Amino acid sequence: MKPEYKKKPIRSYVIRAGRMTDGQRSAFDKWWPQYGLSLFDGPIELSEIFPEGGEVVLEVGFGMGDSLLQMTKSSPETNFIGIEVHPPGVGRLISCAGKEEVKNLKVYMADALDVLEDCIPLNSLDRFQLFFPDPWHKKKHNKRRILQPEFVQLIRDKLKPGGIFHMATDWEEYAEYAMEVMSTADGYENCAGQYLFSVKPEYRPNTKFEARGEKLGHGVWDIVFQKS
Repeated sequence: MKPEYKKKPIRSYVIRAGRMTDGQRSAFDKWWPQYGLSLFDGPIELSEIFPEGGEVVLEVGFGMGDSLLQMTKSSPETNFIGIEVHPPGVGRLISCAGKEEVKNLKVYMADALDVLEDCIPLNSLDRFQLFFPDPWHKKKHNKRRILQPEFVQLIRDKLKPGGIFHMATDWEEYAEYAMEVMSTADGYENCAGQYLFSVKPEYRPNTKFEARGEKLGHGVWDIVFQKS
């Protein structure tokens, strides 16, 4: 399978040419019918894909899926939608989820902006997660960062009143940039106080990537805002 997307001049990611294992490849045949959602099916009906009800959390860019899988297992009463463009990560997540009989997960392998614009209902999300996005640290590439003022307002439209926007990054400059974007965005309030970073919420697992960075002395910044 290939990622689904509409044509755009600027993207927040680059499709990496990572090879899929046989297990990841076969996961699409076995588990995609259970977990997969298609961009081209248009708006979703949450009561249909999650008939048991419960809060809905959407995460963009789940990588290889370790932390998202952990969250689905530790909060079985909460429903999770993951969006990722890289097939090896998607294949790994749905393979692990299927083997562990996870019931509260759906996945898009598509451009996140396309999914948010075309598929996610207004005022439907309890929490939005953006963990360790590509910082595009060179100034000339900053326009590729997914976190832009327009994106922040798109997310606000999808959050329920009181819904949470949660971003985490290990790039201090990106954290400062994100804090400025969120602090000046209409319709949000900083859960930690004006221009303050949050203590890591218990629901966000530590990733291997994060643990490796901490050993090297890298910091991690959590930015948590609420839709007002």
